[in-house]
Amino acid sequence: MAFADRSFSCRECGSAFVWTSGEQEFYQQKGLLHEPQRCPDCRQRAKAERAAQRALDMHDIVCSDCGRAGQVPFAPRTDRPVYCSSCFETHRNAPPAPPAT
Repeated sequence: MAFADRSFSCRECGSAFVWTSGEQEFYQQKGLLHEPQRCPDCRQRAKAERAAQRALDMHDIVCSDCGRAGQVPFAPRTDRPVYCSSCFETHRNAPPAPPAT
């Protein structure tokens, strides 16, 4: 399928931008169905705002296994252990414990 450059108007700032044939091919390869609605600058700004919001939503913890400080994207509960990334992977990949008798 041949792609041709297409012009759009950004829904945020109203500036004109070109959706290149290379970008269109990338969208098709990734299975993206919708055309871009924002110019590259507004897309980058929105991405940075989402990243900043995720950083604000992080909670400081002390790992229940190794005692190192870390951060998690959820509010930890006091009745459950919380692990740093490396300890979490260890627990996640560990075989299940045999049932208690």
